[in-house]
Amino acid sequence: MKFGLTAYGTVFQMGLHPNAVNPRITALQQMEMAIAYGLEGVEFPYEILVNADVDEITEYAQKNNLFINIAAGGYESEYLQKVLRLGSKLNAHTVRTVVGGADFGGDRRKMNGKWQTFLNEVLLSFEGAVKTAEEVEIYLTVENHQDLASEELLWLCKTIDSNYFGITLDTGNPLATAEVPIDFFEKMVPYIKNVHLKDYKIYWSADGYRLARCPIGQGVIDFSALFTLLDKVNPDITLSIEHGALEARHVRVFQEDYWTEYPERTARQLTRLLRFIDDHALTKGEWRTPYEKGKSAEEIAAYEMEEMAIGLAYLSYLKKMRDTQQMEV
Repeated sequence: MKFGLTAYGTVFQMGLHPNAVNPRITALQQMEMAIAYGLEGVEFPYEILVNADVDEITEYAQKNNLFINIAAGGYESEYLQKVLRLGSKLNAHTVRTVVGGADFGGDRRKMNGKWQTFLNEVLLSFEGAVKTAEEVEIYLTVENHQDLASEELLWLCKTIDSNYFGITLDTGNPLATAEVPIDFFEKMVPYIKNVHLKDYKIYWSADGYRLARCPIGQGVIDFSALFTLLDKVNPDITLSIEHGALEARHVRVFQEDYWTEYPERTARQLTRLLRFIDDHALTKGEWRTPYEKGKSAEEIAAYEMEEMAIGLAYLSYLKKMRDTQQMEV
């Protein structure tokens, strides 16, 4: 396993949020930050690569033995092909994208009667882009971005049926589509090409539950179990630390129309979900981030970096534990 750094968990610090006061990070600066943290790669936002010196980035990454992934967005085929070709110049490992459709918190109500048509459009576009992925030998992955559930991701992967197509697993996001994380991991593990390490704390609400950002290792995700699964099928996988959004995600599973356009779920699945939430959810406490409290851009950036330090310490602990276990074996 190789561990890296994404940009989207620190959007104020890295100057990617519209309200940030820091200048937007460059590709070289992101790689320097990854090295300073003792990480082995980066996932670049596509927008910081558009006018960057590709040769300089590639040379720096090779010199420092860093993997490169690219974070794109949308499902338009020609655009993804363009990103994949850029990735080829950078010797990238993965181009990750998100398709949207649903609102955050897995809310599909605005797509009533349109969801399957949307999925068919996504499939058609991905089928075109995958031909380029196969040509340049770079993984094209779709993230479970609080939009697609495991049922739909499996359908995409099995229908496209290419070694160069799969998913970028966001470890916290199964909860946003009302799925138990470990169940999601086990279903999707054959198709996971890349991972975003994210954790959440859970808070009960009258309509369901809220997912509140926290440093990895401080929430409900069992990262040790995930790493054990990945070791069996993809020990060379890239994983990048990416703390959650600055706004809590509200999953309103107690509103009956929340389930609009969802695949049918069994009683057992619902029972496992509610048991998981009941075992982990908090009933009181502050779930708002400094951003939600209206704090300054400087305070929010400091909060992001404090969480990054905690998350990196936990990741270092996990890596040491894994190394010790492997030595004992």
